[in-house]
Amino acid sequence: MARLYTVNSQHLFLIMTSLPSTPSHQPPQIVVLTAKEWLQKNLFNNWYNTLITLGISALLLFMLTRFISWAFTTAKWSVIPANLPLFFVGRFPGDQYWRLWIMLGIIAIFSGITWGFLARNTRIMFSKNTLIGIGLIGVLAVITPVPIVFHLLLIGMLLLLVVGAWGGKIIVNSQPNLGKWLPFSWFLLLIICVWFIGGGFGLKVVQTNLWGGLMLTLLMSIISILLSFPIGVLFALGRQSSLPVIRILSTVYIEIIRGLPLITILFMGQILLPLFLPEGTRPDRILRAIIGLTMFSSAYLAENIRGGLQAIPRGQTEAAKALGLNTALTVSLIVLPQALKVSIPSIVGQFISLFQDTTLLAIVGLVELLGMSRSILANPKFLGRYLEVYLFIGILYWVFCYAMSVASQKLEQQLNTEHK
Repeated sequence: MARLYTVNSQHLFLIMTSLPSTPSHQPPQIVVLTAKEWLQKNLFNNWYNTLITLGISALLLFMLTRFISWAFTTAKWSVIPANLPLFFVGRFPGDQYWRLWIMLGIIAIFSGITWGFLARNTRIMFSKNTLIGIGLIGVLAVITPVPIVFHLLLIGMLLLLVVGAWGGKIIVNSQPNLGKWLPFSWFLLLIICVWFIGGGFGLKVVQTNLWGGLMLTLLMSIISILLSFPIGVLFALGRQSSLPVIRILSTVYIEIIRGLPLITILFMGQILLPLFLPEGTRPDRILRAIIGLTMFSSAYLAENIRGGLQAIPRGQTEAAKALGLNTALTVSLIVLPQALKVSIPSIVGQFISLFQDTTLLAIVGLVELLGMSRSILANPKFLGRYLEVYLFIGILYWVFCYAMSVASQKLEQQLNTEHK
């Protein structure tokens, strides 16, 4: 074994010494506990933990019993199937539903291709858990209380998703460069969807005041997320800029927007913005709401991304400069990609918050999912059905928020951001 000894400040001596070899360390044994042993170790290991466990279990059992009793005896679930079209698409004309189904089919194919791209390096495309999830979705598509035609359409969407995933993996493995075009393709698809739904390609124009329900919630959330992300990145970089004017303007914008409640910004967009425009100019209400959501979310995203920028060691920048990279290349190729990977959890958390914040649009007169629920509850046939309606929309919000959370975890695994 080599040892380094310092004799003085100018001479170093490397001396070879022989040390007795140490036995190789054996890996620690993994103890597998049975269910009984796990419960005894974690929940019933002493008297006060036993009392706490029993008390919480009794409370949960009581609540679950009351809920099941209400769900099967008192609740009137007929309000849900009777208003499914309103929940999902609002007052969109029924004779134009075929547009939505076409767009949903295209989205299912693109989602499958994206899934195949992300899973291109996995050995098994459809794992056991994945197949169980697909099966559960298929069961829901069958038992959903809708006409038989919609059952077939829902199953068809699921098949398009699976076929797209299988085909996408094959295509991306044979043509790896095509994966770089997926983000641009999704952005182009969003523009086509909005145009097609509104009356593009010479179709009948459907006014935006007829858009509503889950469709409006998703459209506004997705558009606001796509717009706020690059704006947030620019303001995060601007706040760390060495140019005083850019740094001050970025700081002022972020601090002012973060100091205002979202509902205030939405009211300003709906009421005050038309006052500053030429007479007779009145932007669409949905456009004004998207601007408000984008302004609000971009300020918070800027701070999330700035936290990621500060987490990057200064040595990364110094090494890039030593290689001859200018400031723009250093930021775009070295610093920003690492900062974004570090900031993925907080960025996705802000996206989830933005999706939930769309419920405030009901206050300014837009009939998104919560606003449509209020309109349904105002119907004399469904007075007092608050629990059923709000439980249903709560489940819808949870499904989409949980899907975003799972997608972010998969993205972190793909980018190897977790410490091993």
